[in-house]
Amino acid sequence: MLNELKYIDQAFPYFFPTVIFIFGALVGSFLNVFIYRIPKNKSIITPGSTCACGKPIKWYDNIPIFSWFILGGKARCCQAPYSFRYPFVELLTACLFLAAWLQQPHAKAACLIVLVSMLVCATFIDFDHMEIPDRFSIGAAFVGVALSGLVPSLHDIAEPVYVFASIKGLFASLVGAMIGSGLILWIALTAEAILRKEAMGFGDVKLLGGIGAFLGWQGAVFALFGGAVIGTIGVLLWTIAKAIIPGLRSKNGGDEGLIGREMPFGPMLAAGALLYALAFEKPVDLYLSLIQEMIR
Repeated sequence: MLNELKYIDQAFPYFFPTVIFIFGALVGSFLNVFIYRIPKNKSIITPGSTCACGKPIKWYDNIPIFSWFILGGKARCCQAPYSFRYPFVELLTACLFLAAWLQQPHAKAACLIVLVSMLVCATFIDFDHMEIPDRFSIGAAFVGVALSGLVPSLHDIAEPVYVFASIKGLFASLVGAMIGSGLILWIALTAEAILRKEAMGFGDVKLLGGIGAFLGWQGAVFALFGGAVIGTIGVLLWTIAKAIIPGLRSKNGGDEGLIGREMPFGPMLAAGALLYALAFEKPVDLYLSLIQEMIR
């Protein structure tokens, strides 16, 4: 079976990437359901996809990415507009799945696809509700530790004896979770003491622990500081945009956050984690290893 898959991969090099992209779009469609229903404590199984007016959505109107454009962004049953974010989440998930598949060995890519799914949900729920459900933060930590034991290559461990590799994978995952959550916790507590108000939610602390479980302490460190840079650039660009475009200012004239809201940090952590996993893992690990050698 494995040889047959390798033959297909060699004979048709675009076959598996296409399958992964389509699979990512389908998963993205389900993630939209999670993002909408989980914060409202609704079942993610029943009922099936329904319009805001309550009518069921036909399967041919629920094709990932394409249906929104075919319908012009309006429901067929009642012509009510629905958000462009639905196809955006589906396309984003498909692209991230494909990037993981192309950038990493297949076993590691499969694990990263799980992380991508959890981070996409955490990101958009945090944007909407300024909170990250434990199932996507603490859940990521438990899943990351479990996968690290099953797939040690998630942490680039190539020990020939599987049992030893599995133990090393578990250790790397646990260290990543502890350093990730501990590092951001101390930063949050220090900032809170200085500012005399909550500077960071504990959802961010737990999320970075989950990221560390998947990506190790190096990925957690990069996600934290890379996320801070991404957040700073994002706030700066938004501030400039609000100054140039009056329509973007909050209705009460305030200048805080995204259209009068504070900016959640969870999406920035997720962006930093994905940048590390899909683009900067090797140079960041090399840089951090050089720092370790200098300290010794």
